[in-house]
Amino acid sequence: MQGRRFATLAVVTLVCTVAVAQTGQHPDLWKPVEAALGRNGTMQPDGAYKFSMPRSDLHVTAGGVAIKPGFALGSWAAFDKLGSNSMAMGDLVLTEDEVTPVVTKLQQGGIEVTAIHNHLLHESPRVMYVHFHGHGEATQVAKALHDAIALTGTPAQGPPPPPNPPALGFDQGAVEKAIGRSGKNNGGVLQFAVPRAEAITAGGAAVPNSMGTATAINFQATSGGKAAITGDFVMVASEVSQVLAALRAGGIEATALHSHMLTEQPRLFFMHFWANDDPVKLAETLKTALEKMNVKK
Repeated sequence: MQGRRFATLAVVTLVCTVAVAQTGQHPDLWKPVEAALGRNGTMQPDGAYKFSMPRSDLHVTAGGVAIKPGFALGSWAAFDKLGSNSMAMGDLVLTEDEVTPVVTKLQQGGIEVTAIHNHLLHESPRVMYVHFHGHGEATQVAKALHDAIALTGTPAQGPPPPPNPPALGFDQGAVEKAIGRSGKNNGGVLQFAVPRAEAITAGGAAVPNSMGTATAINFQATSGGKAAITGDFVMVASEVSQVLAALRAGGIEATALHSHMLTEQPRLFFMHFWANDDPVKLAETLKTALEKMNVKK
């Protein structure tokens, strides 16, 4: 028994050592950044350190659907590396009245604003999305972000979510089988992240998938056995028309097409979408659209 325990400890130590070697950082080293931002983050498998800031204070409907925070109202910020050469990217979900004060504060803090636009259509109240790109010492970038977020109604970080998320309201396995990928239940929203196959850089630095370069797909149950879907396809120029055609053929609406970054290579285009229909049927269409792209299998 004692030998088995030592063997288990050795495996755990090896796993932790490999994780630190791959990311270059141990989660505990991010404590000063958490303190500056006033929130706790989580280490991502690709080495980024990510902060989720759901706008649970907003009560938004779109197409008659009450939007859950994890469906389309999730502000976030992610950091890559610590020290003076850190990079931060993210997306802030804002009311119309919050946009100008937040943009001003971000610029005053030395953070680039890289996009201001919609993701949804016909939502009420109107919601805007501000994307940003920060460079420099991680705690200073986090402090600048904190000051900008403080100008919004974004709630302070609440208690951790319960270990068992609420039921989705549809057959997760059937949707996963139809789309050909595994998803995650996040607060009653089924989420998929589909990374691109090629490396993405911005300003010459590699951008981890969890910093906004993976296609995001979200399912939220509605009524009558249906589910609403939203998210964004992350595409190169040659893929845009093919993906749009595949979505429209399956009854999925494109709600926005735009950029999120400024200096990325290859150049990326982000297509947001919406539908409310049978979830398996929608998953089959989404799979067809993904097959038009250079994504990881």
